[in-house]
Amino acid sequence: MCGFVLFVLFVAFAGAQPRVNDYALHAVPLTAVHVSDTFWAPKIDINRTVTIPHILKENEITGRVENFLKAAHKEDGQYKGHRYDDTDTYKIIESASYAMAAQPDAALDRKIDDLIAILAAAQEPDGYLYAARTADPQHPAPGAGPERWSWLHTSHELYNQGHLYEAAVAHFQATGKRTLLNIAIKSADLVCRTFGPNARHDVPGHEEIELALVKLFRVTGDRKYLDEAAFFLDQRGREHNPPLHLFPEGDLFRMYNDLAYRQDQKPVTEQLTAVGHAVRATYLYSGMTDAAMLTGDDVLGRAVDALWKDVVSKKMYLTGGLGAVGGTEAFGDDYVLPNRAYAETCASVGGVLWYHRMFLRTGDAAYYDTFERTLYNGLLSGVSLSGDRFFYQNPLVSNGRVDRQEYFDVACCPANLSRLIGALPGLMYATRDRDIFVNLFVGSTATIPTSDGAVTLTQRTEYPWDGRVTLRVDAAPGGDALAIALRIPGWARGDTSPGGLYRFVAHRRSPERVALRVNGKPVTVEIENGFARVRRRWLKGDHIQLDLPMPIERVVADDRVAEDRDKTAIQRGPIVYALEGIDNGGHVLDRRLPIDAPLEHHFAETLLNGVEVITGGGVTAVPYYAWNNRGRGEMTVWIAK
Repeated sequence: MCGFVLFVLFVAFAGAQPRVNDYALHAVPLTAVHVSDTFWAPKIDINRTVTIPHILKENEITGRVENFLKAAHKEDGQYKGHRYDDTDTYKIIESASYAMAAQPDAALDRKIDDLIAILAAAQEPDGYLYAARTADPQHPAPGAGPERWSWLHTSHELYNQGHLYEAAVAHFQATGKRTLLNIAIKSADLVCRTFGPNARHDVPGHEEIELALVKLFRVTGDRKYLDEAAFFLDQRGREHNPPLHLFPEGDLFRMYNDLAYRQDQKPVTEQLTAVGHAVRATYLYSGMTDAAMLTGDDVLGRAVDALWKDVVSKKMYLTGGLGAVGGTEAFGDDYVLPNRAYAETCASVGGVLWYHRMFLRTGDAAYYDTFERTLYNGLLSGVSLSGDRFFYQNPLVSNGRVDRQEYFDVACCPANLSRLIGALPGLMYATRDRDIFVNLFVGSTATIPTSDGAVTLTQRTEYPWDGRVTLRVDAAPGGDALAIALRIPGWARGDTSPGGLYRFVAHRRSPERVALRVNGKPVTVEIENGFARVRRRWLKGDHIQLDLPMPIERVVADDRVAEDRDKTAIQRGPIVYALEGIDNGGHVLDRRLPIDAPLEHHFAETLLNGVEVITGGGVTAVPYYAWNNRGRGEMTVWIAK
């Protein structure tokens, strides 16, 4: 199953369709998982009832939907906004589809059907769908280029199609309707006719279509979409047709003409260090991982391994955020991680999708450790507790002038985050042969197919505030032994981050140990690739209890991260903490915290929708993801010793 293709339909390849390889592990589809805890269930519900309607409304207010009506010649006027604004409609359709798959919603279904009808009317007869040009072909949106596909480095034409395809697959799988899928297939067929070994040689300036074509391949079984994805990957770093020098110069294009900015400076198999625009990069690396697995390309596999190591060991913030350079939304040099961080929300979304793929490729929990760090910190910070205010950037320090916004002129982040939260139930569990993997600790019930019939796992936990996780296992009697593999997070084993960029300060006390029990009896914890496996013939009503130690940890960065020298951060479990001025006399940027100051935690039920608060040494810290939910104020993650 594709790294983040959720509740995917397995396709029977027949006739002339060649066989393909696939991932070693398969995600358990979101339709098989019901989330019921006190942490994620409310957030998923707010996403469905607040965030999705809010974004749908903002897309209407800001003219994003009207642009498609202009392209359909149902309204007059020029295209309004940016050439990539079409994707804000596509992404919220995808998010709404995940919400409807989890919980039917007739009103939302009608709303999405109405949007799809507008998209169908805006599509040109040969499949071209790009409102930025079609609305007024003589005056396309700035950066779109004078003709179709003429300025691919900046037009976002193929990027837009990618998000269309993802939305179409999600909508088809959620509803069974082919209305949007047919639009996507018509578009993809045009792309395949236009670009290929015997057609035009070129690549999108903003990657995304590569991974989306893989999704389209999976749901249709048509191998040409997988081949087209592989073609676009293979063309990076090679001579394009037309050549790049035909593209215009100027302030708008200078950044896009930087080949490294858009990962086009060398072939992908030679790209072993993360450079350029961080969102583009994570989408590219996701597509590379897909292609490495589905085509059996070991050279491509070694490239994504090298890129992963480079990112986690030199270029990732403690919160999981990616992208240090604000002007270009890009990765910085090695160990250059200023706390004013750009760390775009979209980069965290792209990172999570890549880490999930890397896990499905290998079964190594290190990828999920990074997934979890990003999810609970650098990604979740992108949306307010109310669900209708957003961050585009996620800095680790604020002078008090930063605030969340209802929407953005460039609004890629809100719907991107929304679709990730909607997809989350399908990212919690995975299977491989006779192994069931519990990757995230979230109160839920999952029905998981095995060769001996379905196994139901009922998970109960107060995670991330408490490290106790209990699972009830209901399996059919008489089945063979199977393993339930529980991820033992690196932070529970004293390993702060897979790349060694951050580490916990050594404890003076004896470390607590991970404890595991089955039906009340202790089980020796043997960890392999970050998982503790319990293999047995499971009976209906068997119980597993996992206890993960959750001490308050002090974190230090690699000394080569200049801005964090002589500073520490606070982490408990997967949660990174921050000081906010509202809790600390109004000012935190000059606060100091002795490295040996004793710290305590307590649960504040009425604060920030209920959070664990850490106090001690004259400071009060709250989860980083929840900052700026009580108005503007100073904030810092790293505190001077």
